[in-house]
Amino acid sequence: QVLSHNLYTVLCIPHDPVALEEHFRDDDDGPVSSQGYMPYLNKYILDKVEEGAFVKENFDELCWTLTAKKNYKPDRNGNSVVSHQDAFKLWCLFNFLSEDKYPLVMVPDEVEYLLKKICTAMNVELNSCELDDYLSQELQGPAGLTVWQFLDMMNSGRFLRGIEQEAISMAVEEVYQEVIEDVLKQARSPHGYLWKKGQLRRNWSERWFTLKPSVLSYYMSEERKEKKGSIPLDKHCCVEVLPDRDGKRCMFCVKTSSRTYEMSASDTRQRQEWTLAIQTAIRLQAEGKKSLHKDLKQKRREQREQREQRKAAREEETQRLKQLQEEKERKLQELELLKEAQRQAEMLLQEEEQRRRQQHEEMQRTLEIQLREAEEARASMQAEMVLKEAEAERQRKRILELEDMQERLQEALQQEVKARQDEESVRYAQARLLAEEEEKLKQLMKLKEEQEEYIIRTQREKQVLKQEMENKNKCLEEAQKQLEEVRVNRQRVDQDVMAAQRKLRQASTNVKHWNVQMNRLMHPIGPGDKRTNVSGGGFAGYQTLLSQRDSSLK
Repeated sequence: QVLSHNLYTVLCIPHDPVALEEHFRDDDDGPVSSQGYMPYLNKYILDKVEEGAFVKENFDELCWTLTAKKNYKPDRNGNSVVSHQDAFKLWCLFNFLSEDKYPLVMVPDEVEYLLKKICTAMNVELNSCELDDYLSQELQGPAGLTVWQFLDMMNSGRFLRGIEQEAISMAVEEVYQEVIEDVLKQARSPHGYLWKKGQLRRNWSERWFTLKPSVLSYYMSEERKEKKGSIPLDKHCCVEVLPDRDGKRCMFCVKTSSRTYEMSASDTRQRQEWTLAIQTAIRLQAEGKKSLHKDLKQKRREQREQREQRKAAREEETQRLKQLQEEKERKLQELELLKEAQRQAEMLLQEEEQRRRQQHEEMQRTLEIQLREAEEARASMQAEMVLKEAEAERQRKRILELEDMQERLQEALQQEVKARQDEESVRYAQARLLAEEEEKLKQLMKLKEEQEEYIIRTQREKQVLKQEMENKNKCLEEAQKQLEEVRVNRQRVDQDVMAAQRKLRQASTNVKHWNVQMNRLMHPIGPGDKRTNVSGGGFAGYQTLLSQRDSSLK
């Protein structure tokens, strides 16, 4: 009841004790827990609060009274760095700068921001390294400091050592007015007051000015007990610098929709500070913002979120780059394996090509030898044919002589029998020669078929190898071009082989032709028994000729 009554009072809400009794009618035994009081607090108190209808400072003092007695632990000997009132103001500053989630904590960036503002107000410099060390020791996680940890840190004197308590109180008061009370600018005692020109009597009066986002107020003194007036600010106002006149210098004016206020500062720097501060207040009004520090707090929070996002993005990018590096290394290893396989394939291909080239060269040499032997055989056959023609001429002469020798008939008959036997042997030898030629032709055809099969198999192997090498790497095109050149060379060698075979067949055909010619020359020699007897000697000579030809061909 006491807590609810105080909340009703400071929040300017009509008291409703009946609602409290009705709410807790069924549960009035024992103390009320936080979970049990929160529904009543939300429904009957907080939902009825109207913004601007109560004094925020009174509400803060009530909350500070409720929490500080249990949680705030200053030095019992009275040696605390900050006074009780300064602790309350620091508590308010903490609530303003803390994150908007329960439990309330202040992130390290906001702690550093608040300490820097307090140190700046005292014209001292904050030791950021010492602050980082303290936060790294105190913080167990990335959340931040609680308000009681923050106050303990301020009372420890670690960052405010050697500074008087009065200077600390003045600095806390200045930061409190700037952040909590939205005082954008006020005159400082060392620099004096501002001079303001009156509207009616047009005289100059010294006044203590305080600037907030919506109003520029002026008082009789810096205690701000007697307020002399205020200048409302909106987006239509403007501030201008005026030239020195009436014995006043560093003049400027604030123009509103109703009138113009003329003021004079103690020096040019103070005038510039006031004009910039008033322009900032007018800009906030134009942008529809009620508090400068709420906007700055939101911007800092957005910057922290952006930093976190960039950090997460960098970590993600680092992870992705690491994965890409691993993938690259794996690809490089695969590429090295492919290159090694390619080199081995090229070596195998070169060895196979060299072996085939050696076989082709050996085959070409063999064919060239056979061709030369065939040419020699043809030349020897031609020479033998010339000799045979001469022999035939001599035989014709001999036949004429034998026709005249009737007395040697018996000897001729014996020679005829022998000639018939020789003829049979010659025919047998001729048949054997033809069989051997047929066998050689079959062997040649078989060799040609084996060569064609080998060529086809080689082509298939080349096609398979070519397909594999194309799938592995396109860099093997040069090897394929070389393979095509080798194939053209092989075809050229095959053509040479075919030409050699044609020449061999032509030589064989010439031999057969000469055999026919010889037979044609030999048969007409014997037109009777006598001629038959005479032709026996011709067949014996022909047998000798065939034996020489066989030895030459072999």
